[in-house]
Amino acid sequence: MKMIIGVPKEIKKEEYRVGIVPSGVKELKSSGHTVLVEKDAGAGSGFRDDEYLDADADVVERSVLFQKSDLIVKLKEPLPEEYGLLRTGQAIFTYLHLAPNRSLTEFLLEKEIAAIGYETLEKEGGLPLLSPMSEVAGRMAPLMGVYYLQMIHGGTGVLATGVAGVRPAKALILGAGVVGGNAARVCIGLGMDTVVISKGTDKLQRLDELFMGRIHTLPVTAHDVAEEIRDADIVIGAVLVPGGRTPVLITRDMLRSMKKGAVIVDVSVDQGGCTETSRPTTHDNPVYTVDGIIHYTVANMPGAFPRTSTIALTNATLPYIKTIANLGVEKAVGEDPSIKSALNTYRGGIVHKSVAEAFDIQR
Repeated sequence: MKMIIGVPKEIKKEEYRVGIVPSGVKELKSSGHTVLVEKDAGAGSGFRDDEYLDADADVVERSVLFQKSDLIVKLKEPLPEEYGLLRTGQAIFTYLHLAPNRSLTEFLLEKEIAAIGYETLEKEGGLPLLSPMSEVAGRMAPLMGVYYLQMIHGGTGVLATGVAGVRPAKALILGAGVVGGNAARVCIGLGMDTVVISKGTDKLQRLDELFMGRIHTLPVTAHDVAEEIRDADIVIGAVLVPGGRTPVLITRDMLRSMKKGAVIVDVSVDQGGCTETSRPTTHDNPVYTVDGIIHYTVANMPGAFPRTSTIALTNATLPYIKTIANLGVEKAVGEDPSIKSALNTYRGGIVHKSVAEAFDIQR
């Protein structure tokens, strides 16, 4: 089967990543597929149009790309400005995060679009297409938190690393998956007093062994969260329910017990956030304050480092893009359990269990 694959330029604010790098285009072309790339789609990640042309892509205008493509490969969920460009029966492969986004879900159902989500693709118990960006976001989170601890930003004025005779900052990480583990790595490297709270002792045991006891671990309970955030300088939300709404672990009442100027970095905001007061922000206006607590809630954190993020993601997504292109969506879903797990909507129905549960739909 031969397929026309479209790679549009992202239009989400401050989003510089691109769905496929030129070397990925070469791979798809070698299998006989046509690849359409929107003009300047890769510019933000440092990939020029002539590099795509050298890889034998067709550089086209936006309207032509959406009109002709069978499969759209991008980074972020379609925005309302893009709804009119997508056509009935088309397929899209991207980060969808449908659970908190009813309008997009309803649009995909109405247009009967085969929506395949990076964030729900599972293989051998892991999330291989979420992991590269989770790794970037996890390592970014402590750095963003440390930056906003400065007094000039309204922070506590605590130097994260501490100095001789002065205690370092305390970091509380909610979640022990890829984001949480990478955040813990950076926090420890900075010398911070690091606490990780997560459900399931297996992940906590793994982190304890990995970091040789340099972190404190606790099971997730409302009591432990409430106790630990009281003296935390940085709280990192790293909770994930694949395809589902992130559970709220920090209530508005809990904020009032925190130190004024503490920073919450809610990495899970693209799935709704684990703090009651979280709402998505952008890189050009990343923070806001509620009850004296600074909230950093950028929904596309890895977009701040687009070159690294784009290359890492294409390395992970390309094998699946090739499978979908070679077999077609229906056959790929039937033959590859990983791609089946990534399918969110198909032929006007929600086919992913967690997404259906988020909208209280029986499957």
